[in-house]
Amino acid sequence: MKRRNFIKNISLAGSGAITLGGMPLNVLAGNEALKEIAMNASNDHVLVFVQLHGGNDGLNTLIPIEQYDKYKDIRSNIYIPKSGGRSYIPLDGTLPSAQQAGLHPDMQGFKDLYDDGRAAVVHNVGYENMNLSHFRGRDIVFMGGDYNDTFHSGWMGRFLNHEYPDYPDSYPSAEMPDPPGIELSGDLSLSFHRDVGIPIGFNINDPIGYYNLVNTVGLDQPPMSFPDSHAGDELKYLMDFEDKAIDYSERLRDVYNAGSNSSSVVYPETYSQNAPDRFISNPLSGQLRLIARLLDGGIKTRIFLCRIGLFDTHADQVLSDDSTMGGHAALLYHLSSAIKAFHNDLAAMGIEERVLTMTFTEFGRRAYSNDSYGTDHGKSTPVFLFGSGLQGGIYGENPDLDDLDNGNTKYAIDYRQVYTSVVMDWFGASEEAMQDTYFDAWTSNRLPLIEGSSSINDLNGIGEVKLTCTPNPVKNVATFQIPLLRVSNVKLAIMDTNGKYVASVFQGKKQYGMASFNYNTSSLLKGTYVAVAYVNDYPYQCKFTKH
Repeated sequence: MKRRNFIKNISLAGSGAITLGGMPLNVLAGNEALKEIAMNASNDHVLVFVQLHGGNDGLNTLIPIEQYDKYKDIRSNIYIPKSGGRSYIPLDGTLPSAQQAGLHPDMQGFKDLYDDGRAAVVHNVGYENMNLSHFRGRDIVFMGGDYNDTFHSGWMGRFLNHEYPDYPDSYPSAEMPDPPGIELSGDLSLSFHRDVGIPIGFNINDPIGYYNLVNTVGLDQPPMSFPDSHAGDELKYLMDFEDKAIDYSERLRDVYNAGSNSSSVVYPETYSQNAPDRFISNPLSGQLRLIARLLDGGIKTRIFLCRIGLFDTHADQVLSDDSTMGGHAALLYHLSSAIKAFHNDLAAMGIEERVLTMTFTEFGRRAYSNDSYGTDHGKSTPVFLFGSGLQGGIYGENPDLDDLDNGNTKYAIDYRQVYTSVVMDWFGASEEAMQDTYFDAWTSNRLPLIEGSSSINDLNGIGEVKLTCTPNPVKNVATFQIPLLRVSNVKLAIMDTNGKYVASVFQGKKQYGMASFNYNTSSLLKGTYVAVAYVNDYPYQCKFTKH
């Protein structure tokens, strides 16, 4: 696989042009037998979700090299230099010049994994009307909805609830002896909540301490019935949660004792460059080391949630006398080096192919730095993924610093396009599971992040953005398609060969990826027509014949 082909061809993700084993995906989707096999294939895959708490500054994480002068100009007091002992690290010299990016100098661990094909970047991730409140932003990231949705459940909880029905009554079981979800962040976020009942995840950071705690506290004589009231419902919720804690505690202790970390891997503990004291210790290494040990011990938990904080860098993001060091530099080192150690640990255990790690943050930072050597709340942000099961590389384009949204980089890829790829292609979720997770509207436009989810090599040489019509000639329904490199306003109309308007097919917003439009041509007379798609007011057209 050639990473250079991602930028050129990735906009075709989700289209019928992509093939799987030589078979077009639109053919596969139409074959119910093959579809049933693909959708119901079970696996033992694991997701490790790493939350960058506070809103990571994407522009100092991944520097757009071709726009370096503009980048330096708009953040003159915090920019990363392009030369010297701590200059940015060129990520991938095989990419076109417009896509060249430089990593922060403390992200060598990411570079090593990327060069091994075990890392990927998704540029400019966000959503419409992106919220700049920490609390609301985190809720949206965890619930998996639109900016104006209010779900009382999280996308992880809804997916796991589908995979493990009748929770908690039927669990633990022989097939699933462990909590489906585990959070190591200090509290239980919205992510593992379900629509009804107790969350389908637990918060632990010390299995032995957890065992000792839940076996020494609790009610000696729990109630046999609960009042028919809100208070009764709350009491039952707490008692159900306590019962599950007791059920799982011994198993978690045993799994922890059965596992071990590889002696050949050292998890980094501290940042060796200059930074404020609160940034020196690596808060992620211990969490990932524990997950690796639990996995080695045989735990069957499907989703782990970790957290690394202090990314809310309004002030003193960098040192005043050295913009390559400081709090943000330390955080990027902790993130990059800990994940590298984690995946090397998994590889030494022989289980890395089962584990996908993904970062996420509630929002990005503004393109412009402030006078306090920091950055304020912004919008789009890069997402990083890790693992040997990835189709590693670059997804999307560098942010355009000459086309900002009130000082913010514009989002081009909806965050649910990433989530949907993980749930559908990594976990092998069924169509019904995608509906229960609320991601069914995104399945045709997900990213081909996972190895085997599509054959990118089959798209080599298809870099031109153009409007197509199939079949052509058309007798009944015509399908028009055009690849979009960002979220775009699209108008699609039918004209005759003299330029006279005939019909409107679509007007509205379309997401990054392959935009597809079906049109019933029964009202058209036989002859030749021109379909015109205006993408952000730029026209693309193709001729087609009606038989």
